[in-house]
Amino acid sequence: MKPKKKDIRSLSKEQLRAFFEKNGDKAFRGNQVYEWLWHKSLHTFDEMTNISKQTREMLQENFVINHIEVDSMQRSEDGTIKNGIRLHDGFIVESVLIPTEKRTTACVSSQVGCSLDCHFCATSRLKRMRNLNPDEIYDQVVAIDRQSQLYYNRKLSNIVFMGMGEPLMNYKNVLKSIEKITSPEGLGMSSKRITVSTSGVPKIIKKMANDEVKFNLAVSLHAAIDKVRSSIMPFNEKFPLKDLADSLIYWYEKTGRTVTYEYVVWDGINDKKEDIKALIDFCQHIPCKVNLIEYNPIDDGRFQQASSRAIDTYISSLEKHDIIVNVRRSRGKDIDAACGQLANKS
Repeated sequence: MKPKKKDIRSLSKEQLRAFFEKNGDKAFRGNQVYEWLWHKSLHTFDEMTNISKQTREMLQENFVINHIEVDSMQRSEDGTIKNGIRLHDGFIVESVLIPTEKRTTACVSSQVGCSLDCHFCATSRLKRMRNLNPDEIYDQVVAIDRQSQLYYNRKLSNIVFMGMGEPLMNYKNVLKSIEKITSPEGLGMSSKRITVSTSGVPKIIKKMANDEVKFNLAVSLHAAIDKVRSSIMPFNEKFPLKDLADSLIYWYEKTGRTVTYEYVVWDGINDKKEDIKALIDFCQHIPCKVNLIEYNPIDDGRFQQASSRAIDTYISSLEKHDIIVNVRRSRGKDIDAACGQLANKS
């Protein structure tokens, strides 16, 4: 029985150089292959035209390129594009292209399913099957960048890790993917244009600060009272708000960078005065801004968008305490591409 071929993109440039030297070729051949794999994002060895046929055949004998395929594509009436991404082992995740007048954002997935259990999110109803590899995350960005150029005649400008999965539960691979995305040998994008959104894993937030990451941090907060948050995000019992606040204070002390709190207001759940006061108090820990996000139903009667009056009360109360607040309208609702709706219905 032949040994299973290794995914060539799991090798570093140095390992590729060593492979060629070991097989009687020049080390710089590894540099050429590395460029084809990452900077040019090719998915077959036959396309590597500056390498001899014999060398391409040797690569074919030893390695595979476990690339993604855009299995399905839906376009919303507002221009949003949702992709069903088929992975090499048959699993499917979803990614989204979100266009606005001035920029195009890629919303990418980091896990097949999700590690957490937020009741209001469709993805959390899917059991976590596995983490995505760095190259699978990278490929989503490449695919959306190509769609952005094809349909909107401009390159991708921003990336948010807000798709399927909890990015900090796949921290190692997420970090590696961002290193490739920001590297001049990869896509060369600026870290400042990348946001990692987490439901709040204090230990990993502190690790990010220690690792001196350069990307932006967003936290899906949704409630600043432990009892309320635990009722809609049960993992909060394991990672309570005090621990989350401590990790965010540490983050700010180490990085000096503000945090964005993502916050949905639901009717009868977190729309009371005490909820607003608790959020204001939580915002006093570090400089931050709050994004009030429109809720996208997932066929569950428990969660209903709060009244416009409740939203207005949140806005005026936050602004009264000099807290920056933005209201985010959802995109792609008609194709289940909005926040919290990614669930592989296909």
